[in-house]
Amino acid sequence: MLMDAVTITTPAEDRELLRASAVTAGIIAAGYFRRDLKTWTKDGTSPVSEADIVLDNFLHNALTSARPGYGWLSEESIDDPIRLKHRRVFIVDPIDGTRGFIRGDDSWTVSLAVVEDGVPIAGVVYAPARDEMYDAALGLGARFNGQPLVRQRRPGRTSPLIPAPGAVHQELQAAGLDYTRGPFFPSLAYQLVQVATGRIDAGTARRGARDWDIAGAACILTEVGLGFEDVCIGTLRFNRPEIRHGALAAVGEPSLKAPLHAALVTVSGCPQPQEVDLERPQP
Repeated sequence: MLMDAVTITTPAEDRELLRASAVTAGIIAAGYFRRDLKTWTKDGTSPVSEADIVLDNFLHNALTSARPGYGWLSEESIDDPIRLKHRRVFIVDPIDGTRGFIRGDDSWTVSLAVVEDGVPIAGVVYAPARDEMYDAALGLGARFNGQPLVRQRRPGRTSPLIPAPGAVHQELQAAGLDYTRGPFFPSLAYQLVQVATGRIDAGTARRGARDWDIAGAACILTEVGLGFEDVCIGTLRFNRPEIRHGALAAVGEPSLKAPLHAALVTVSGCPQPQEVDLERPQP
C-alpha cells in the first residue's frame, strides 16, 4: 500500500481540508446554479453538467496537491486502478444530485470523504444553496455548521418519516408498518445526513449506489452512532475494485431495521453467493 511518506495527517486535519475545499467548490458552483447550463448524459441515462466537470477539476487539484500520497476516486474522473494501492483515498462527488442542480432544486451537495483501508475517516456533505455543512472525523463526532451534531427527532412527529422508492413503500405497507412517507431529495448524501439530524427516521438506496454517493455521509452517520449497512452483507467497505453497493439502509430507530431491511431485500434482492464472496469485506 502507498502512503505519503512525509506527512501522515490526522482525520481531523483531513476533515478540515475537505471542509475548506467543499466551501470553495460551493462558491464556484453558485456561478452555475439556476443559470443556463451545458448538460449531457453519460452511460445513456445519468445527467452531467459543465459545473460537475469544473468542480471535479478544482477538487482534484486542491485535494491531491494538499495530499499527494492519497488516491483519487470521483464520479466525474476516469477510474484509475492505482487508487487500490493507496491506504488513503479521496472519494468525491462534485455535485451529488445533478438532476436537482440542473432543474434548480436547492438540496444538491458536494460530497467528499477520505477513506483509509476501506473505512471513511473524514467526511463532508455540504449543501451550499441551503448553507448547510455536515462533517465528521473518525472518533471525533459529527458536526452541523460547526456545532456538535446530535440526532433529535422533530417534535410532534407521531410516526416514523421514511423516504423510499415506491416499491419499498409497497412492501412496508404490506408488512403493516405504521409510518409516513418522507420527502424526496435528489442527493442521496443529503437524504442520509437527514437521518443523522433526525429530520427523517430512515434513508434507503436500492442496489447500485456508488462509493462517491455515500462515503461522506457514511462517516457522518457512524459518528452520530447510527447504523448504515448493506442489507444483505452488512458492513460497508470502500475503495475496492467494485464500487457499486447493494441495497442500503440507514436507520435512526432500531425498530425500523428489520422491516426496512426485509423490504429492501424483497425489492432489490441479494447477490448470488459468488458475488457475496467478491463483495465481502476482507480481514
